[in-house]
Amino acid sequence: MKHASPAPRSAPRRISRLRLGLAALCLSLCAALQFLPNDNRSWFANEWLRDQFVQWLAQDTPEQRFVVIDIDEKSLASIGPWPWPRARLADLIEELLGNQQAKGVALDMLLPDPLDAPGDARLAMLGRFGPLLLAQAFDYQGNLPLTIGQLIAPPPARTLAPPRASVPASGFLANHAALAHPDAKAGNIGLAPDKDGMIRRLPLYTRYQDKDWPTLTLALVECCSGRATRLPRAAANGFWRVPYQRQWSAYTVIPASVILRQELPPGQLEHKLVLVGSSALGLGDRVATPLAANSSGVLVHASALTRLLDLQEGVAPAPWPGRALALAYTFLLCLLWLWPRQGALSKLLWLLGAGLLWLPLAAWCSVHDGEFSASAPLLSLLVLLVIGMPLDWQTSQRMSRRLLNALRQYVAPAVVDELLKRGLQETLAPAQRQITTLIADMQGYTSQVEQLDVHEAAQLTSDFLACLTGPVLAARGTIDKYTGDGIVAFWGAPLPSADHADCALDAARGILQRVAEFSRQREAAGLPGLRVRIGIESGEAMAGDYGSAERSIYTAVGDSVNVAARLEQLARDYPHDVIIGQGCAASQTRHQLQALGEVHLRGREKPIAIHTLQEAA
Repeated sequence: MKHASPAPRSAPRRISRLRLGLAALCLSLCAALQFLPNDNRSWFANEWLRDQFVQWLAQDTPEQRFVVIDIDEKSLASIGPWPWPRARLADLIEELLGNQQAKGVALDMLLPDPLDAPGDARLAMLGRFGPLLLAQAFDYQGNLPLTIGQLIAPPPARTLAPPRASVPASGFLANHAALAHPDAKAGNIGLAPDKDGMIRRLPLYTRYQDKDWPTLTLALVECCSGRATRLPRAAANGFWRVPYQRQWSAYTVIPASVILRQELPPGQLEHKLVLVGSSALGLGDRVATPLAANSSGVLVHASALTRLLDLQEGVAPAPWPGRALALAYTFLLCLLWLWPRQGALSKLLWLLGAGLLWLPLAAWCSVHDGEFSASAPLLSLLVLLVIGMPLDWQTSQRMSRRLLNALRQYVAPAVVDELLKRGLQETLAPAQRQITTLIADMQGYTSQVEQLDVHEAAQLTSDFLACLTGPVLAARGTIDKYTGDGIVAFWGAPLPSADHADCALDAARGILQRVAEFSRQREAAGLPGLRVRIGIESGEAMAGDYGSAERSIYTAVGDSVNVAARLEQLARDYPHDVIIGQGCAASQTRHQLQALGEVHLRGREKPIAIHTLQEAA
């Protein structure tokens, strides 16, 4: 039984080009999201996915290298409402640098207006001569340029290499002039929220009036850590993704009131850095971060300081080529989709499984690379699922229809329906079966057609084969092949059949009747009559799908098939149209047979008993 003949070459080539084009589209889409010079912050799906990674991976391991002094609601209630006198702030800082022996203090707050002159003078002196960093905030929006207060100049020399890119600022908010001494030190606390209001990135350096100002925590490390460090890898636009790797609970947070009342034993903050900020709602320093929708602004700087200190100590996560990994993963997804000989369901499950596998890999990679697009492979996967899988389904349906249409020409419709129920893959696989083979052809075919032209010969052949085919299919047989003027058919495969021998004999009787009727019609028209020769034998054979990926055939191979062929040839020496082997005679149950004795067949040592149908004797 031959499978469906291949479609015209243009069809598979067109389908192949379409599939390859879709795979190329997925790779290009992934590459575009990775490498095009666009602002990744505009890609909401990528940021949402990275936010989930932050929440999954955030640790509560205590941060021991610095502390946060929090001007919280409790401090305001016990010390007094904000704004505090500058003398009180000076007391707080002097206690941190004096009795507590902190290495350096950074203020995460602006002091744009002078209050009490003595207190401002003390803060100015601490800024000039002590390890105190004041704050100033640059504006990046550019809608309404601000120039409030007086900027403190950046340090003339850095211990770090120059930045790869600085973020341009349009204005600033700074402290009042009395605090802006040339020897004072300051860091930038200006933030640039994403479009959804989330703080995910910091400008490592800000360029304003041809000068570069470091962010607050970077300035603190440069000024007061006592050791050289490395700059983290920022994006090409100068922004650095804040590594929110610790929960707020991981940081040592001390209320400002505890320091001012000297409730902390002296020396507890020795060799530690200090961030002074506020979580009090009334002070307005609340921001949205991936860890919480309403966080204290000092958490952003605390997260940045943790990574800077990790870099300084050489324990920061090593950089990974996230873009290359995302592209490689997308390439594997495309290969998985293009892989032949996969069912639609198995391919769908494989693709979904691969997408789920990407999530933990991308989450881990996000710790090592802050700029690659973690969602790009998933978007490519979505394209394959939404476009590629329906394309596969449509192609599979088209091929199935062609296969079934061809199959119905060779196998009885009832057998086709049963094959579909059981599954073609299982039932067409080669297997050992008990079958009955029928081989029939026209007696004297050459002499019949030698006087005919090509068209007449073709019509005679077609009409004769119709006489053979109809009874075979009516008896639920499987047509192996046509042999020019004859047919090879068998019963018992692809579906097992207990009465395969009787069905073959039913088909033989039907063939005799159809050929006899066709012969009478020819004789009535003045044409020569026709005779059919039929050989039938039963026995074991291997029946199944044989061939290559390009073309295959469903056929039966075995000794009984060879015997049937010999019996068909033997019929020319007998006055009987049907010669039946001893295997078929022993297997059938409902036909009357006439014994014809024993014969020696070519290629066999022992003689076999042969029979014919009694009605056809």
